[in-house]
Amino acid sequence: MKQPILNVCGLTMDFGGIRALNSLDLKVSSGEIVALIGPNGAGKTTFFNCVTGIYTPTAGDVLLTPSGQSKEISIKGIKPNKVTEKGLARTFQNIRLFSKMTVLENVMIGRHCRTKSFIFGAILRTSSTRREEQEIMQMSYSLLEKVGLADVANEFAENLSYGAQRRLEIARALATEPMLLLLDEPAAGMNPQETQELIALINEISDDGQAILLIEHDMKLVMTLSDRICVMDYGKKIAEGSPEEIRNNPEVIKAYLGEDVDA
Repeated sequence: MKQPILNVCGLTMDFGGIRALNSLDLKVSSGEIVALIGPNGAGKTTFFNCVTGIYTPTAGDVLLTPSGQSKEISIKGIKPNKVTEKGLARTFQNIRLFSKMTVLENVMIGRHCRTKSFIFGAILRTSSTRREEQEIMQMSYSLLEKVGLADVANEFAENLSYGAQRRLEIARALATEPMLLLLDEPAAGMNPQETQELIALINEISDDGQAILLIEHDMKLVMTLSDRICVMDYGKKIAEGSPEEIRNNPEVIKAYLGEDVDA
């Protein structure tokens, strides 16, 4: 495996007397799609929350290798907005959009962490500020075209279908120009057609070289998309490997998948 852009070492998270994560290790390299799976309560979203700064882990470390560099930096315990600036962007199980703002505005907000104009530039409407705003708008339209939402750019986000809102959330995350895109159950609540559209979109994003780490319960989606799968149970990693290796792992079958993942 190439040098990882994300290297999670011995990640442990305690809530009082409950250990939600227990010495979890995980690496993701550039261009990879890695899936994190496990039963409800296995600690998957807790893992995402520790990696993205919502929780500060009890122990372990979260290391990033910035683009063009070889030295890892620790992002353990830094604030979520700073994690985004470092190159991690995520979506959530429960969609978090600005419902009373337009589709385009939602994506433009994602560019906030990359803007260079400050408050005085915004007040004085300098030429550099106006130029940057135009660039942000153009990039946001391009992302909406990628996710198939350019034709509803001026609609309020709350008026979109559920599947379209999911795609909008992905576009907003991509607007931050992440090294690693973290998707928390992106297919949750989708019908079969929406799921197929999501698979095509994730493949397209991956083909552009984007590294992706996803949590998902839809095993057909996981087996179709993933280069590598990490399986959790009770806060521990119980298996890791290719889709074929995971499909045939007796411990995984017993803990989570059941007898037939194609069913």
